[in-house]
Amino acid sequence: MVASLKQFLDLMRYYGAHRIYAKHLSPNDNSKNQVYLGGGFAALNVIPHGEVYTDASEKASSVRDRAKADVEFYWINEEGRHRAPDANLILYPKYPEVRMSGFLKGCKGAPSKLLTVRDEGRVMFFGVTRDGVVLGYVTDADDPITKELTAGNWPMLGVFTELPLSLDLPADPKTILLDELRRIYQLNWIMSQKLAKDGKKAPYAARNGGGYTLEAELGITPNGYAEPDFMGWEVKQYGVNNFTAFRPKSPVTLMTPEPTGGIYKSEGVAEFLKRFGYADQSGKEDRFNFGGRYDCTRGHHHLTGLRMTLTGYDAATGRISDIEGGMALVSATDTVAASWTFKSLMAHWNRKHAQAAYVPSLSRTPPPEYSYGAQVLLCEQTDFLLFLKAFSTGTVYYDPAVKIEKASSAKPDIKRRSQFRVAHAGLTQLYQKNETVLLY
Repeated sequence: MVASLKQFLDLMRYYGAHRIYAKHLSPNDNSKNQVYLGGGFAALNVIPHGEVYTDASEKASSVRDRAKADVEFYWINEEGRHRAPDANLILYPKYPEVRMSGFLKGCKGAPSKLLTVRDEGRVMFFGVTRDGVVLGYVTDADDPITKELTAGNWPMLGVFTELPLSLDLPADPKTILLDELRRIYQLNWIMSQKLAKDGKKAPYAARNGGGYTLEAELGITPNGYAEPDFMGWEVKQYGVNNFTAFRPKSPVTLMTPEPTGGIYKSEGVAEFLKRFGYADQSGKEDRFNFGGRYDCTRGHHHLTGLRMTLTGYDAATGRISDIEGGMALVSATDTVAASWTFKSLMAHWNRKHAQAAYVPSLSRTPPPEYSYGAQVLLCEQTDFLLFLKAFSTGTVYYDPAVKIEKASSAKPDIKRRSQFRVAHAGLTQLYQKNETVLLY
């Protein structure tokens, strides 16, 4: 029997959890009414999930009012893990809110007695593993685990209480991260390096070593599942000219999703570049580029003839009016050159933006070295709706770097990079909470 919060955290770690959250349940949080995970879409950044889709089995009248995302979910106890094969998240853009459903169906080991009632004081726990599996556990109001949780002072992430992996840890993840960044700041200049999968540091000579070097110092190794880097925090460095003027060298790249529709997808990148690209502006032979800034406030680009559109989003209310909507690059004749659906963009946005730390860096060479500044921007509680709001006003924009070299040859060389970017000053518009911390 799990008789204490310490034993419960040990159990979660035993099954692979590296982040643990708790959600206090209301009487309406049960198998019939689903479990409410908060207003907006912030919960999608906390609970790993599959692609967002529209359930074809839903009634026609409600299909466009909500969407789902499958969750690889297991109930755990001392006897083992028990798969809940139908667990999913349901998105309600109209409200907006996210709920969890299907967590009991088809699972003999599920805690049905606690989730088919309307009792006050219940708590549902979520453990997240490094490969995106979600572990579940439920307690009632009289459980010792519930009482210890209620008596403690824990950080919050939206509607979730964030718990440590162990009660023996000296501080919460944010404090541990800041302590590590302070240590790195005090190192001053650090040789450019990259951490291999075996945990060993190796010299790194390429010019994009700022992020790799910081990750190596934090002990962050490459992983197959796109998740936050350090104890639930995404850590991003950005280059500056000096730590006094504090002027970022370039905008922040938020995500790089490839188009899911339009000529780019249906006829290929080569045909897309043939129709909408332009000869290299520096005069490089047999090369065509596709670049420029595209947002909802601008007209057709003078080189490509395309402009950005946004459909299915109501800027006045800040809500998605049609979950099947999205954004598209269109020509003067309304030909869709490239497009992204909301559902595909959510999958990219939700993976790494719940909590983010932005760290300034200086570089020098030879040999390549980096120094990290003391002024760290901490951002928490993002939401895909905040991303759409910023995109609708032009704060976030599409900044592609697509090109084809040896275009006339039988085997042309195509480079793809579809970037959604924001100026450093606009970052805070993408989060509910932000603070600037000085490490000295």
